[in-house]
Amino acid sequence: MLEVAPVIECGRYPAKAVAGETFAVSATVFREGHDAVAATAVLRDPKGKARQVVHMARSGPPHLDRWTAELSPDAPGDWSFTVEGWADPFATWRHAAEIKIEAGIDVELMLTEGALLLERAATSLPRGRTEARRQLRTAARAVRDGARPAEVRLAAALDPAVEAILTADPLRDLVTEAGPYPLLVERERALYGSWYEFFPRSEGAVRHEDGSWTSGTFAEAAKRLPAIAAMGFDVVYLPPIHPIGQTFRKGPNNTLTAGPHDPGVPWAIGSAEGGHDAVHPDLGDLEDFRDFVRAAREHNLEVALDLALQASPDHPWVTSHPEWFTRRADGTIAYAENPPKKYQDIYPLNFDNDPEGIYAEVRRVVRHWMAQGVRIFRVDNPHTKPVSFWHRLLADIRRSDPDVIFLAEAFTRHDMMHTLAKVGFQQSYTYFTWKNAKDELAEYMAELRDAGHYMRPNLFVNTPDILHAYLQYGGPAAFKVRATLAAMLAPTWGVYAGFELFEHVAVRPGSEEYLNSEKYQFRPRDWAAYEPGGQLEGQSLAPYLTRLNEIRRAHPALRRLRNLRFHDIDNPDMICFSKRQPVRAETDAEEDTVVTVVNLDPHSPREATVSLDMPELGLDWHETFAAHDELTGNTYNWGRHNYVRLDPAIESAHVLTVRRWQP
Repeated sequence: MLEVAPVIECGRYPAKAVAGETFAVSATVFREGHDAVAATAVLRDPKGKARQVVHMARSGPPHLDRWTAELSPDAPGDWSFTVEGWADPFATWRHAAEIKIEAGIDVELMLTEGALLLERAATSLPRGRTEARRQLRTAARAVRDGARPAEVRLAAALDPAVEAILTADPLRDLVTEAGPYPLLVERERALYGSWYEFFPRSEGAVRHEDGSWTSGTFAEAAKRLPAIAAMGFDVVYLPPIHPIGQTFRKGPNNTLTAGPHDPGVPWAIGSAEGGHDAVHPDLGDLEDFRDFVRAAREHNLEVALDLALQASPDHPWVTSHPEWFTRRADGTIAYAENPPKKYQDIYPLNFDNDPEGIYAEVRRVVRHWMAQGVRIFRVDNPHTKPVSFWHRLLADIRRSDPDVIFLAEAFTRHDMMHTLAKVGFQQSYTYFTWKNAKDELAEYMAELRDAGHYMRPNLFVNTPDILHAYLQYGGPAAFKVRATLAAMLAPTWGVYAGFELFEHVAVRPGSEEYLNSEKYQFRPRDWAAYEPGGQLEGQSLAPYLTRLNEIRRAHPALRRLRNLRFHDIDNPDMICFSKRQPVRAETDAEEDTVVTVVNLDPHSPREATVSLDMPELGLDWHETFAAHDELTGNTYNWGRHNYVRLDPAIESAHVLTVRRWQP
């Protein structure tokens, strides 16, 4: 047995799934000679009990010995799976008997061997299979009945009822087991959800005539929660909510000198008011934060909190633990850099100095916020910290609180991004934001799909740091395109506040920084102006985002990643992909298939012929179906080849549910 999958680093790290998710197990299984072989996949729950035993089927090209089965754990926990390869003596006999008896070779010998196998199978059946045992013994007697023609005796052995019994409880010789291999099963939010990021300090912030500001508070921010929930989001993500340092505080648009009323960058954590376990006093206190978490929960929203392991020069750690930072040759503490960017207001931690002390403190901080109701953390720049640190911390948290989720914000080298996922991060930022062309989108998303047994992408369309040129110059249609792609391609996606208002102006040409970035200043938005009756009514993307999230919730196929498939489309400015959930009797899951077609050009109408891989949709090659557009309500008669025209002035995408025509 070779190449068992999904196995991560030879079983060093667990493959991942979520409760109710179906995943494929595969292996290469063969033996010497010409005897028949078969394979079985066994799924075991955290107590070691076999919960599913599935006979594997051959897959791939006929000349390969690749076997596949689908398993579906139903609850979170540390599961495992094994693959068993075995010789199938009855299948070996059947193949030989059909050839020899027809040719008149060793007829009686072959029939006698078949009868013996049937009798052996009857004896080996588990207790309670009385009727099946009787059927096998009756078949064995018929095979031994020399008064009947040989063809009739062979037919008795190959009767469909006999075949069904031996399929359910086959004879197995020379059983060889591979595994067990670890499988981490987590709650569905680890794979599926819609995120919304906003800065609490901007909600309700007021500028006074003297240039000073009154910051927004958690109480003001909580007033935004009903609108976020109404758009269908599941998670509200807050940038750091801690006290902000004064030393080297940045001003508007990242200027090096801050004015007396500039609030500073939330990631420059720590001041005389406290560090990572404190709340910025302008936002409120710890009880106010707990009230915010409770208010979010009342709207079926979870709160994700930023975990940024760095400090401002004013952080209490700088005084109490100076050894946690890097000293340069001139005696100063090294500040953060990402050349040409400089972050003079931030000191990185040096994990080579006192690693045990840093670990204990970070663990304390994480558990402190867990005690306030936080079950999701967005981790800032995890790739600048040791992988071994994350492996240890995430395992520690999971042992006691397996529902806690960590999102890795790691825009870095491929291997580091994937390794962080392997060692325990439940979700990962990706390079989706920079993938805008058809081929690069398809190639990158296929890569993420194929890594889906350990890496779960979170496709943010924008962030406070990332305003891609596609959004800067694409107009409202570009915002629709990117939202549609993110929401339909991946189970988890996210937006940063202002996306729904088409905020698109960069600080300068060629930059991905927003003009007047909220990272450096208060940015209150007049949300009421875009509501019904407001002066800007109808100029918000919020209804479209709402519809995308409604579609995602209504269609289980969109809550998965491994089912993503791309289809041919003969225009380089258009893309077509599908997701399908087959019928699953054991879970009462109904068939659900969604096909998405997007015009990637936000400026011009595009047309193309879509050529669908019909079996990927669960259909025959020549079958037609009702393609119902969930965005417009229109229904089309589609088949293998379909003409499509999408005008961004009207609609940039079709999101089509596949419905069989009723007779």
